[in-house]
Amino acid sequence: MTKTNEWPDFFTQVPRIQLRDPLADLLGSVKGGVIEYGYADAVAMTGHSCPTVAAAYWLTVCALRALYQTEMPQRGGIRVMVRGPAYEGVSGVQASVISLITGAAPVTGFRGIGGKHQRANLLMFDAKIPAPFRFERLDTGDAVYAQARMDVVSISSECSLLLQRCLADVADEHERQRFRELWQARVRSLLLDYGDDHEVFEIRPVFEIDPVG
Repeated sequence: MTKTNEWPDFFTQVPRIQLRDPLADLLGSVKGGVIEYGYADAVAMTGHSCPTVAAAYWLTVCALRALYQTEMPQRGGIRVMVRGPAYEGVSGVQASVISLITGAAPVTGFRGIGGKHQRANLLMFDAKIPAPFRFERLDTGDAVYAQARMDVVSISSECSLLLQRCLADVADEHERQRFRELWQARVRSLLLDYGDDHEVFEIRPVFEIDPVG
């Protein structure tokens, strides 16, 4: 039997999000089409837990909460624009997390069935927008800009030094374990200490006069 992933304890403290996916409902993939995602799902997909992945996960949750309020968000019913190129910086990594949760996909995504449930071309890069991300409901046209300030939890000098030693393959196991603890402490702080800080995770409505790329 495969052993369950042993995530850091704080993963379970990060709020999860439920979405209804009409395509999953149509195909009987999950009862009622309701899919729940947590931070561990984003980590499992990317293969690592870091401020970049954490910010993308929580920013998406915040954006969907703002767009849907008391409604359950609809997976596949959201268009996402990314200001940066897919190959530059962390844009591609964060977009992959956003895609996991929202279902929005680039040109390589699902083409749909019978003219419905298309996911391709709902995720676009190089958008001319005044924020890193723009989330839009396809049914209502309501949209928000989203931005996360990951530098609020900067890397400590000890963590930075240990990272260098780990990458150079000169760190012993005690140093490696200390680095892991410090690294995940940064991620934990971003998600749990600053998750409700609207200046760190900034969501603001898009108005008709705002430029769209």
